[in-house]
Amino acid sequence: MSVISMKRISKNYEMGEAMVHALREIDLEVEPGEFLAIVGPSGSGKSTLMNLIGCLDRPSGGEYHLDGERVSDLNDDELAHIRNKKIGFVFQTFNLLPRTNCLHNVELPLLYSNVARRERERKALEMLTRVGLAERVYHNPNELSGGERQRVAIARALVNDPAIVLADEPTGNLDSRTGTEIMTIFTELNKEGKTIVLVTHERYIADYSRRIITLRDGGVVSEDVGVLR
Repeated sequence: MSVISMKRISKNYEMGEAMVHALREIDLEVEPGEFLAIVGPSGSGKSTLMNLIGCLDRPSGGEYHLDGERVSDLNDDELAHIRNKKIGFVFQTFNLLPRTNCLHNVELPLLYSNVARRERERKALEMLTRVGLAERVYHNPNELSGGERQRVAIARALVNDPAIVLADEPTGNLDSRTGTEIMTIFTELNKEGKTIVLVTHERYIADYSRRIITLRDGGVVSEDVGVLR
């Protein structure tokens, strides 16, 4: 069974008297353990599609099943629950709490799940160790490099053992060497069985994935494979 199943998904926005068709009847299936990259020019619908996959927004039309659940049937509280339990988010801007150390940043999804304090600390430390930051646990984000901040964000995305990791331009604020290090982490995670969906405007980053779909004007125009696997 697909972990992501989208059929004829559309998303429209009203801009004054005009209607903008951000996505046009997209069909998308992602199997467990896949590594998918979504590419395309600005305005192609990449971020809109990512927001729908991540249950941050609702489609205007079509059906979306996430890990077997029909998303359109869920209320706002249920959507928040499914985001916390089944999806790990990694953003271009890291989205870390600036005055909170790495350990507590990574603990946040567990706090929302009412996990006991000692178990939160154990899991957060395990994930920070997993991404190579065992020595930086008690540092605040402003004491870290950009690459280290993104590693913290990846650890936070993994701490609830989600079905899917969604990465929106995860290397966009990093130099090429650090970006390669981050993509190596994603590659290793995928080899361990984690499902990853990544949005990027950089083809060399997309080439780390197993499958690449290209969007243009709200529709899928091509599909091919990465070359760095």
